[in-house]
This record gives sequence, structure tokens and C-alpha cells, in this order.
Amino acid sequence: MLLHIPNILDAATLARCSALLDQADWTDGRVTAGSQAATVKNNLQLPEASPLAQQLRAIVLDALSKNPKFFSAALPKRIYPPLFNRYGGEANSFGNHVDNAIRTHPASARHVRTDLSFTLFLNDPADYDGGELIIEDGMGGRAVKLPAGHLILYPSYSVHRVEAVTRGARLACFSWLESMVREPQQRALLHELDMSIAALRGAHGETDAAVRLTSCYHNLMRMWATV
Repeated sequence: MLLHIPNILDAATLARCSALLDQADWTDGRVTAGSQAATVKNNLQLPEASPLAQQLRAIVLDALSKNPKFFSAALPKRIYPPLFNRYGGEANSFGNHVDNAIRTHPASARHVRTDLSFTLFLNDPADYDGGELIIEDGMGGRAVKLPAGHLILYPSYSVHRVEAVTRGARLACFSWLESMVREPQQRALLHELDMSIAALRGAHGETDAAVRLTSCYHNLMRMWATV
């Protein structure tokens, strides 16, 4: 499942992030790449432990925690601390790769199984040419290039790449998460059920049918979730 979630960050928060990124001291993006990905990765990243990255990370995690659609789709158990990258100039692309299945949380040293990946766009498509995120989903490549503040959520097992940026610079936040529900089909079903319940409540209020469907949702969570 590829899911576009708009407006994770509002205009004021984006302006704050932009001001912080203007101060960035970028480094080689291969520092966080696995052995295969490092051979095709050519971008810049904020150092993971830098104070600037920590400020930006706190902003993003706070926004994600307040977004019901993100929670419904991802059902996050653990989120790897978000990272920040820049594509432009000579460091402008990332070839086909697959994300590592397991990452180690830098603060807790706990393992994080990468069930889902996300990219949160931090500047608008008009700021740069190229830079599309191409995600292979079994039906060919899906090209993703979203407005600032919008997020794409996709399976971490997908082969994906970032096309070369030929003008300007592409700024983004990215990370991986372990879901409480490991199986993608179960997770997708729960998300569809959750969104349908919300739509039913919006149209008809708190009906007996909505209550019964909510009970079904939570009982499925009890069956499938690992917490």
C-alpha cells in the first residue's frame, strides 16, 4: 500500500523547518546506507546526532503523533529517529535499492524492523526539477513528487530510487517504522475499516452500526497486534 498523507506539517511549521535547514551543515548521505544502497547513493544528509537534526526530528515526530491518518495506516510501534536529506548539485540522486530489514535505534540500541518507510517533503516541487521518488509496486514504478508538508508512506520491502535533481535542491525527511501489525494485508484491512467507521460516524453520528464496527476493529487489533 502506497498512501499519500497531506498536510503533516502546516505552513508555519514548514517555515520553521526551512529556517533551520538554512543553517544545515550537510554530510555524505552514504553514512546511513547499507552495503548495497551505498553503491548507488549520492546525496547529502544532516549528521544524525547534530543539534539541528534533533530539533527538526522533534518537530516531525510531534506532527506525526498528532495525525490520525498516519497512525491509522501505520499503527507505529517504533519509529526510527527521522533523518533529513538534500538532493542537488553534484549530490543529486539515489539509484534502485531496498531498505535494510532491521535498523538499530541509535539512542536505545533496540532493533527496529522496517515494515514501512516514509518520505516527508520539505520544499515544493517548483523549487527543483527531477527528484521524483520512484517506488516499484509490482505494477511498474510509481513516481511521487509531493507538495511541501505532504508525506508518502510505502512498504519498506519495495525497490525504490530518487531520480536525479537537475535544478535547485530537494529537501526531505525520511525514516522507517515497525508496525504493531506486521502483515501488510491485515494492516491495510484495519486502515480501511478505521476510515470507513470514521466516514460512517461523520455521515450518521454515533449509531449502533458504528459501535459494532468499532468493536470489530478493536477485536481484530487484539488478534493481530504485537505491542
